[in-house]
Amino acid sequence: MYRIRFHGRGGQGMKTASRILGEAFFLAGYEVQDAQRYGAERRGAPIFAYVRAAKQPIYERGIIARPDLILVADDTLIPIASAGVMQGIAEGCVLLIDSAEPADAWTARLNAPGPVIILPAAPTRGAGEGAFVGAECAAAAACLTGVISEHMLRQAIRRELAAKGGDIVARNLAIAANAFARMERHAGIVNEGGTTPAHALAAPAWVDLPLEDVNLAGPATYGGANSELINTGLWRTLRPVIDLQRCNRCTWVCATSCPDGAISAAEDGAPEIDLDHCKGCMLCVAQCPPHAIGALGEAQAQAREKKGEPVCAVN
Repeated sequence: MYRIRFHGRGGQGMKTASRILGEAFFLAGYEVQDAQRYGAERRGAPIFAYVRAAKQPIYERGIIARPDLILVADDTLIPIASAGVMQGIAEGCVLLIDSAEPADAWTARLNAPGPVIILPAAPTRGAGEGAFVGAECAAAAACLTGVISEHMLRQAIRRELAAKGGDIVARNLAIAANAFARMERHAGIVNEGGTTPAHALAAPAWVDLPLEDVNLAGPATYGGANSELINTGLWRTLRPVIDLQRCNRCTWVCATSCPDGAISAAEDGAPEIDLDHCKGCMLCVAQCPPHAIGALGEAQAQAREKKGEPVCAVN
């Protein structure tokens, strides 16, 4: 059975990737499961999707604990423990990373037990292009299995994206063909994992946990005013940037539209954004009456900051 996990951020098309790959496996004569698992419903929040494919009925359920292939669409997710990218990785598991860094660097950094392959990241991806990453990831995974032809992959893309219109389908087909070709030298590197029979599983070792007083056990669940301790700005892929010369100081508009309360007013009435907690939903960009708030890719913003350059919005 093939067990494949896709890891990415909201807006990067991981659901699309799993559905395209699942459809391609089905066209190749496999029984298929594909599903998605979401965290917080925010742009940039970590999500993952998974695909199981086998020539016999599939009785496994739930998330994939021991994958044969892990595909990472955003390498900034790897060090975030809650994203679970490295969960279950073992010898023989292939790690495919969409990254600008070489495979040797990731192998050394992660001490990966199996092969690490790089799907070279595009130098820049503008706003709205994240959806095409799904077809790219599905194509790369299809090629690495060695059992899905490019023809089957193209059929799967057409079936899954038919409602999007001809131009979108054509764009996805072109991106998928490019990714498939780049992975051809690694075709067949992903092997089917075996099935563990139930009688071979060890019984769980139960641990008795004593009851604790609510004053000790409660704060983690019920304690107030602790959300500021969680740096949700790590989810952000787009950063809102304010042009103070265009700003009318009507801060109540952008501040009240922010679902996370990350915008406050400075002494002169100008809005200030708490980048530690701004998730990059871009609602403030849409709500600003004078269009003084623009969007900039987070990676571009950080690169400019490192160079000491001003961080200006892309208009």
